[in-house]
Parts: sequence; C-alpha cells; structure tokens
Amino acid sequence: MDFFNYKRRPTVDVHVGNIIMGGNYPVVVQTMTNTNTLDTEGSVAQCERIIAAGADLIRLTTQGVREANNLREIHQELRDKGYATPLSADIHFNPRAAEVAATIAEKVRINPGNFVDKQKTFAELIYTDEEYAQELEKIRSKVVPFLRICKEHGTAVRIGVNHGSLSDRIMSRYGDTPEGMVESCMEYLRIAIDENFTDIVISMKASNTLLMTKAVRLLVATMDKENIHFPLHLGVTEAGDGEDGRMKSAVGIGALLSDGLGDTIRVSLSEDPEVEVPVARKLVDYVNLRKGHASIEGKIYPGFSPYSTDRRETDPVWNIGGEHLPVVISDRSKIDDMSVNPHFIPDYIYIGSRMPVNFPKGMKSIVDYPYWEEKIDNFPLFTVDSLDKIRDCHAEVKFLRLSYPELSDEVMAFLKETPKIAVILTTAHQNGVGEQRAFFHALLNADCRVPVILQRNYAEDEAEDIQIKGGVDFGTVLLDGFGNGIMISNQGQIDITNLDAYAFGLLQAARVRTSKTEFISCPSCGRTLFDLQTTVALIKQHFSHLKHLKIGVMGCIVNGPGEMADADYGYVGAEHGKISLYRKKELIEKNIPQAEAVERLIQLIKDHGDWIEPEKN
Repeated sequence: MDFFNYKRRPTVDVHVGNIIMGGNYPVVVQTMTNTNTLDTEGSVAQCERIIAAGADLIRLTTQGVREANNLREIHQELRDKGYATPLSADIHFNPRAAEVAATIAEKVRINPGNFVDKQKTFAELIYTDEEYAQELEKIRSKVVPFLRICKEHGTAVRIGVNHGSLSDRIMSRYGDTPEGMVESCMEYLRIAIDENFTDIVISMKASNTLLMTKAVRLLVATMDKENIHFPLHLGVTEAGDGEDGRMKSAVGIGALLSDGLGDTIRVSLSEDPEVEVPVARKLVDYVNLRKGHASIEGKIYPGFSPYSTDRRETDPVWNIGGEHLPVVISDRSKIDDMSVNPHFIPDYIYIGSRMPVNFPKGMKSIVDYPYWEEKIDNFPLFTVDSLDKIRDCHAEVKFLRLSYPELSDEVMAFLKETPKIAVILTTAHQNGVGEQRAFFHALLNADCRVPVILQRNYAEDEAEDIQIKGGVDFGTVLLDGFGNGIMISNQGQIDITNLDAYAFGLLQAARVRTSKTEFISCPSCGRTLFDLQTTVALIKQHFSHLKHLKIGVMGCIVNGPGEMADADYGYVGAEHGKISLYRKKELIEKNIPQAEAVERLIQLIKDHGDWIEPEKN
C-alpha cells in the first residue's frame, strides 16, 4: 500500500456472471434483498427496483434448501425479463443449501464462523493442537465438496467473515480480534488453494470501523505473505440508518478505498435496499476522483503500523491534543448564522475577520490574526506569512493554518520550539487524504508533537453528499490515529447547525469521540424477523438520550449475539413476534413478546444502573 498516492491494489480477476471483480476493473456496487426468498414475485420486483437504482450484483438470503431451490425461479424470471444482473446466495449454518445454491446463483457467500462450526455460545473452550487439527479436518470435509460443485458450475464464492459471528473455536485461540477474523478467513482460503479454486472474493466486516479497517489491512498483509491476491468486498455491517449509517459506512469503506483496497462494496443501511445503491455509488465515485493525481512525496514513519489502534501522541495546548477528546471547530467565517444546536455545541467557532454582534455568549471564537483582540475565549488564527507575529502573542491557543507544501524545515523547527500552537491542517490537493497523511508522517519523523485539527473545504447543497465525502476525508485520517479535531468548511446550502452535528457524527463513526447514543442496527434482509425500519425508529425514540450507551438492534441471530459484544445492550429477533434481550454477550431474556420488548429493555437498563431519565421539553 502507498498511503500517500492513490492506486488500486492488484488482484486476480474473478468472474461473477457477466461482471469481473478485481483491481483492473471498476469497483462493483451491490446490495441485498430483504424479501422472503420463497416469495418469487416479491423478490423479483425488488430486484428490478435494485437494478433500476444501479446495482451491479444482488444478494439474496438463502436460509435453507427450499430457499436455495427457489433461487432458480427468481433467477429465471429475471432472465426472462431481460436482466443479466448476477445473483449471489447468502448462506449461514447450512452447507447443503450452499451446495444447491452453487448450481443456480453466479456467486455464493459462506460465513466461516458458522458454515461448519456450531452457532456461537461464547463458551470458553480449550482445544489441544490435535483437537484443533481435527476441527479443521471437519471443515475441510464440508468445504471441499462445496468448492467442487462451484468449480463445476463456474460459481464464484465469497468467504465472508463477520466480527459478530466468529466461532467459539476461533475465539478460544484468538479472541475477539482482527487476528481472529483473519485466521477465520485464512483457514478457508488455504483449503480453496489446495483445491486449486480461485474464483474467490473476501470480506471482513464489523460494525466497529476501527476494527474493520485494521482487520482488512491485516488480511491483505497475510495474503501477500502467502502470495494470495483475491479481490475484496468491503462493508461496515450493522451501520444503522440515516446520517449515522451513511457516515459510518463512508468512514470505514472510504478508509480502505483510500488505501486502494476494495473491489466491490455494499453500504449496509437499515433502509430499503435500493436506497443503499446510490450511496455506495457516490462513495466509489468520490474516491475515483483521485485517479491520476499529482504525486505526493513523503516518507512513512518507521514506527507507524496500519494495524495498530494507537493514536499519535501530542502535547496538549489548552483543551486540544494530549489526552483531550478531539475538538470540533465550526466554520462561520462566511455566514451570519450564529445559532447553536444544544445537542452538538462546537468547541470553537471560526468567524474570520469580524466579531458578529450576535456571537453566542460563552462560546470560544477564532479570529484571523490581523483582526484579533486579546480577550477571554478569543483566539488568533495565523498563517505562514505571519509566523513572526506568533511569539509575541500571549493567547492560550495560537492557531496556525498550514498545508503540507508549506511545511518547510524552517516551519517544522518553529513548530517544535514554539509553545501553545495548534495547527489547522488544510489541503487543496486532488488527493487531500494522501497529502494530509504525508503531513502527519513528516511530524512523526521530526518528533514534532504539535496538535493538529483536520480541515476540508466543500461546496455541497445535499446533506448526504457531505456526509459521504466528509466520512472518507476525515475518517481515513482519523482511523490512522491522526487528528486532534476537525473543521468542516462548506460553501453550499446546508444549515450550519447540521454541519456541526455531522462533525460530531464523523468523530463518533471514527471511534474517537462519543456525543450521542450509538445504534448498531443491521440492514434488513430476508432473515429479519420484524419490521426493521419501524423498530429502529421506535428504539431511537426511547433510547436516543442515553448518549453513554451503544444499543444493538438485530433482525436475527446470525450476527446479533456476536455484535452484542460491541454493544452495551441488544434487541434481537428470536422468532416472529418474539425478541431476546442481551447485555453485552449475555442473553438476559429470551423469546419475550415484541409488544413488551421496549419496556423490558428499559427495565433491563434500569436494573444495571445505566438508565437516565430523558429531559422534559
């Protein structure tokens, strides 16, 4: 990987029906139906809507042999209507269904966590080396016949690892880690290689963007060591809905696309599947704009690891850097609106060259240096041209707007020897992510510990566009462990208080600052046991004030129990009309009526001392 210069990772070509996945071909956009796969008419109708939305591939849940057989009816009806879009069967727990689906669909997804291993119980098992080897042979005995059927029918396979469904066997040796996800995948890959089966695509998904990106990078490094170069399917599972789902997906998927990784993507939203497609397309198109950019020269810091969760160490400047949470600077230098969202109050407001008469009391202001006045909560913004003025300034924080091309040896020396400076890092480069990454590596190489706020310029009128672009731009750098805050500058028509909310949302999506309840909700599919969109809205209505908690809303048990490990509490479909409630990994109440589930979840949270009464309007 070249962290500074964008280029796609080379891979083998994998044929999936009439499309080819791999580094030499455009990134494939896909989604998944949420109809019952036994409902031919409903599934075909939804596939048509998905195709109209622009999807290149469609996945359908295939719980059992009956569903697998009915794929033939869906497949044939779509072909009779003139559609050539490939279909993928999604398999969990059922090797026999996979074998049937492999004779029909162009691609079959299997999950190493449950294709052969039993449903996870979180039991703390201990395997001897001999026992572990026996388990691997059991896997081989089930996987090899399936691969041979796929080879006979020209069917591609996705080995799809989910953080939420790692087997108890993998957990016993590797724990709940990226290393465990990688080994879960590699066990199946090695079997496929032994069988000379290479029509493989791989995914490593989690709802935690940091975990997901580290796992994918670690997988690529592991495959490289074994001279394996299969295409990658990217996605943040259980991303949620609305702005949070879009930003979380853009942060996780965008960070990997920025590395040149990824050959097909699915944006998993708790919304209708056809809504996912244009979001995914915007994400791919935005990263593609970097192609052919001017080269960025830089030197990787030898101590940097793309698999580490460590953050760059900085010296604190007042409330910026050090152990402080990343800050949000609201850019209002070109607008008169000084209103503030009480739920997302920025740490600083940049007002440019003038102090508005309606500036909110108690807020911290940043003013361009020539117009700055020394008073409480008012801070100057300098440029490279005014460096000589900084030492004579007595402000608690002296902001310096700086870009990578301006980072000369003289400027670097100045940053190292001058206290109370916080950099606002700008970029106008076609590959701004690469340029900002190069800036941070230059600081690391020079042992410069100045705190840095990431700043990007946009001209967007649609909220979704800035959520996606901001997710890619800020999220990629934040997930590297860089950045002590963010500043979104936008010349479009998006309300400034919404921009502030998105800034906080991006920090939360990158796992560096929590400002609201995090809802880990799965995308709907044919396995979902309740109306997901209605249920997510209901859960948000009752629990959005619990900003200190993560709450999972899962449609079924495939990933539900596993993702509860990352959530504080979970609401999981057990069967139609019945819900199971979790506290982290522990199943607390099983098969309770759905009509009672919200009140029972409230009581569960109260019983463990995590409930806070909502404020009355």
